[in-house]
Amino acid sequence: MSATKEEISAFMALEFPQTKCVVEAVSEKGATLSHEIGINELRPGGTVSGPVMMAVADVAIYVAILGRIGIVPLTVTTSLTINFLRKPSANAHIIAECALMKVGRTLIVGEVSLYSEGSDDIVAHVVGTYSVPPKRIEG
Repeated sequence: MSATKEEISAFMALEFPQTKCVVEAVSEKGATLSHEIGINELRPGGTVSGPVMMAVADVAIYVAILGRIGIVPLTVTTSLTINFLRKPSANAHIIAECALMKVGRTLIVGEVSLYSEGSDDIVAHVVGTYSVPPKRIEG
């Protein structure tokens, strides 16, 4: 039971109206998101802040999971590891490409590569694990 890009985008707009992430593509194997970069996303030195990149990656994994298992709102992050590889552009969107690595009954692991739009160089690599709530048996 998967969810479409349109269903996920509508859910995100309703439940997470504060996010600046845009769902670009969703499949059973992953998702691609973009995030506009402006003055509020920068840190001293003219680079995108770490918390912004972590948030984009976290949302990308969440969206990829919803694309795979359907809208399960209480699916939550249990771990997130990020490696900052190079300075992202302060003048380009951040692009997140997520691939689901393992989809289990209760845990799902995803991997995200973050890029500055227009560049093939990865600016950060992220691996995250999410916990899926148990299915309730209606009775």
